[in-house]
Amino acid sequence: MADAATALAPAKVNLFLHVGLPSADGYHPLASLVAFADVGDWVGLKIADAPTFAVEGPFAGALAGETDNLVTRALAHFAVAAQRPGLAFAAALDKRLPVAAGLGGGSSDAGAALRLANGLTGRPLDEPALEAVAGTLGADGPMCLRAETAWATGRGDVLQPEPRLPALGAVLVNPGAPSPTGAVYRAYDAAVTGTADQPPPPADWSPAGVIAWLTKLRNDLEAPAVRLEPRIGEALAAVRADPGVALARMSGSGATVFGLCLDVAAAEAAAVRLQAAYPDWWVAACRLGGRA
Repeated sequence: MADAATALAPAKVNLFLHVGLPSADGYHPLASLVAFADVGDWVGLKIADAPTFAVEGPFAGALAGETDNLVTRALAHFAVAAQRPGLAFAAALDKRLPVAAGLGGGSSDAGAALRLANGLTGRPLDEPALEAVAGTLGADGPMCLRAETAWATGRGDVLQPEPRLPALGAVLVNPGAPSPTGAVYRAYDAAVTGTADQPPPPADWSPAGVIAWLTKLRNDLEAPAVRLEPRIGEALAAVRADPGVALARMSGSGATVFGLCLDVAAAEAAAVRLQAAYPDWWVAACRLGGRA
């Protein structure tokens, strides 16, 4: 049995995000179709005598000096659930995704860490038990543990896999402006207009059909996020203006904008143009959904 392993923690993209009024417990009901990219952070894990956490990569500075984060919490909760209180890991994070970017970075990092920990220890937890651990980390925990295309309802924790989504070419653009989730939800609550309506699935699951279907949907957090951070609006305008982009929308609570293209080649070409025009922005071409 190996004592070390690495895994991609893929970026999460909300292809649409419908948000309702908060319930009595303060949580917002939502409906979304969530897809995962073939770009993200990388997590390395090794069984160790004592827990450690190290971070490197282009966005490591935002996490410098952290010892309490979703990765370390996930591993501590895993040891408890596995009934191995002395179990410890040396965790290494290559932080390639922007922070507070609407891409589920921390939750995806934790999901990758949990999958690695379970594999390195001979799989002491079955999938329901592993998802229960992920659920202690927040509503995004279970979906980022699975890291597969899914319909998400409830608080984002009621998941239904959706294998019909084809591979979609996309360009991800972040203007370098963090978009804290709590602030965006507070701005949304101040002028709430959305509902957590669940749309019927597209009749045509081709890339063009899915993009046409998505144009009729929305991200209810986009407008309040843009009001708080105008640079998100600048990124939306730039991505929408690119000739290869068929649909542009903010992901999650922002600040990352995604542009859907008809194929990955078109997304790669769009990424080159956008990076040249906005050299200070983070830009990445990727594939969303589809089968590996």
